[in-house]
Amino acid sequence: MTGSDPQNRAIARALGPVGPEVSCETCFELLDRYVELEVEGADADAALPGLRAHLEGCPACHEEHASLLALVSSETG
Repeated sequence: MTGSDPQNRAIARALGPVGPEVSCETCFELLDRYVELEVEGADADAALPGLRAHLEGCPACHEEHASLLALVSSETG
């Protein structure tokens, strides 16, 4: 159940992640490293499993990730 269909995204969020589950607390602890890996072009999803799924399903963590990624990208760009 993937794709850009809003109904599919809502269902996927309701069902939760398929892989390892990450709490908001864990997400915030790992977010700096995750963004560093993304900016370096490394496979952040392999290094920190479950974080991408959490970011896709949690609006607060998603917003924090977007802000941090924009900040770090602007500093390194």
